[in-house]
Amino acid sequence: MEYLETDADPYEFQKYLSLCGPSIETVEKIGEDFVFDIEVTSNRVDMASVYGIAQEAQAILPQFGKKAILKNNVLKKYSFNNLRAEPTSTHALKVKIEDQSLVSRFTAVVYDSIQIKQSPEYISRRLTLCGVKVINNVVDISNYLMLSLGQPVHMFDFDQIIDSVMIVRTSIKGEKLITLDDKEIVLPGGDIVIEDGSGRLIDLCGIMGGKNSSITNETTRVVFFVQTYDKKHIRQTSMATGQRTLASAYFEKDLDTERVEPTFVYGHELLQNFANGIVRSELLDIYFHKRKEKHIKTYLKDIHRVIGIPIDEEKVTSILIHLGFQVNRHENNELAYPDGVSFDITVPTYRTDDVSIQEDIIEEVVRVYGYHNLPNNISPLIHIKQPKYIQQLFTVQYKTKYFLKHIGLHEFLNYSMVSADLLVKLDYNISEHLKISNSISSEIEYMRTSLLPSLLQNMKQNIGKKEVLKFFEIAKIYYKTQNNLPKEIYKLAIAVNTDIMDLKGIVTALFLELNMQDLSLKNTNHHLLSPYASIVSKGNIIGFFGALHQKYNDILGINQPIYLAEIDFEPLLTQYSSIYPYHVPSPYAMVKLDLTFEKTYLYQEIQTMSFQASKLIHHMEYLSSFDNKITIRYFFNSPDRNITEEEAKIELGKVSNILNKPNKSN
Repeated sequence: MEYLETDADPYEFQKYLSLCGPSIETVEKIGEDFVFDIEVTSNRVDMASVYGIAQEAQAILPQFGKKAILKNNVLKKYSFNNLRAEPTSTHALKVKIEDQSLVSRFTAVVYDSIQIKQSPEYISRRLTLCGVKVINNVVDISNYLMLSLGQPVHMFDFDQIIDSVMIVRTSIKGEKLITLDDKEIVLPGGDIVIEDGSGRLIDLCGIMGGKNSSITNETTRVVFFVQTYDKKHIRQTSMATGQRTLASAYFEKDLDTERVEPTFVYGHELLQNFANGIVRSELLDIYFHKRKEKHIKTYLKDIHRVIGIPIDEEKVTSILIHLGFQVNRHENNELAYPDGVSFDITVPTYRTDDVSIQEDIIEEVVRVYGYHNLPNNISPLIHIKQPKYIQQLFTVQYKTKYFLKHIGLHEFLNYSMVSADLLVKLDYNISEHLKISNSISSEIEYMRTSLLPSLLQNMKQNIGKKEVLKFFEIAKIYYKTQNNLPKEIYKLAIAVNTDIMDLKGIVTALFLELNMQDLSLKNTNHHLLSPYASIVSKGNIIGFFGALHQKYNDILGINQPIYLAEIDFEPLLTQYSSIYPYHVPSPYAMVKLDLTFEKTYLYQEIQTMSFQASKLIHHMEYLSSFDNKITIRYFFNSPDRNITEEEAKIELGKVSNILNKPNKSN
């Protein structure tokens, strides 16, 4: 309310901003105050402050009929012209920056006669409600400025800076610094640091100041400086040292150099009012990389075309102006846009990183206007022209997923990366896997060449939560190629904890659903599975299924049998048919006979041998198996006449003779 005049209550404020801007997760009433917990997207560091939220509210609240006027525009109110100084030679500060790429702007002055005491009640109360520890007026002012305007600032004890010298440079590997929180940091090298005239490090820039230059109760002279640093250096140092501070969260997002001046002058006002500070040095404003003004041409017709509905021109310009953009309107005479309207839009300096093209401008308009106000008509998929392969991929994936879902399986979507630890446990060759060079965690370090490791993790995590577990995943795997991008292949993986016949039934039923023909099974080896069978289509192995070897159950700590299948998805795409094969019904009688025999062959082999033994078999069905015996029902039929039961029994005898021969392959 210090920056915004509005008639919206806190809960309306939460609702409307969450619809069109930053998501306000909670509103908590504490005494007479309301505390907002706000989620700010990572590319909108300009919103990560009290003033930034007020700027957003100024544009959003009027869309819902609420008054919102930015009554204290600090970015325009405070300038160096307001700075009153009484410089003396005894307070001169010498600043040297060794590499201009490290610092885009560095502004500093020295104060004398500083009185260390408690902060004003409103500052300490607001900091406390925001979870920031209250220390003293000088330190509290620095934290208050950061939360208010989104620009971190620093206060050093001037008398602790040897020779009044501050040298900004990169660190040498192994250099050490004790920070304000009493931690000794061993620097990896290449970090932005400040040393004084004696060579001591006094600041780990953008992250935390040194203990040796901190403000104490005895401090009377203060160096107040505001700066912006190279974001990559700050991010790398923060990650390498494990020092995650609020300041580093700001600096690693590339702060607006133009906000340094109003933050500095606002801080000067607070130090004068609440610490009795008197400026005793020249103003240092080292400004290497001034941001260039960015202009974007935007057409009103394009705004309407992209959004899908016409929005009043006045509303478009009002939204952009309230967001801080400058808008110059032009009547358009271009051939492509006759009699149209265009805008020359100047992007505010605090938005130059995330607003670059016309579509960014349109996005700003539509989000504030409200996505909820747009019609929710989705264009029919039939009108979307996609390559034939993509259409087929979508069709078969959709059909596969819905079929597996409806027969009781649950879909998982895992990361494409797995840990080295998991690959080693499952005896995969790590050298065959692509390694992520900048992985943020060892758990997602290697690109997977199989979906099974991830699915096994899913099984392990869910055992005990439900008696029957049936999972599947359709996703890409990644194979190394020589000096090129990885080869990406879609796979289907299935894991169940029921039994091998259930898994086989799931796979068989899926193939029937996709109308795939010419499938068979073959005995081969897979290091994870025992027993195991390969799935063969048109002479090629397209997948496998079997039971997880007990060795891997023990290694993973899984206390029940697991059954796995993995299938290449490409053959499913090429062989899928949306039309069931048509078989002309036979006009002649069908004779059904059952045969029970010792199971010494795979079912696929039994099928092949049976059809070879008798030309009168129309089809056959598996009935049951028990105690190593299997029962098959045979359907006998002739294409040109009715056959008798006696003839069928003779044919069944031929089948029995061949199936009861010893299996020499065993």
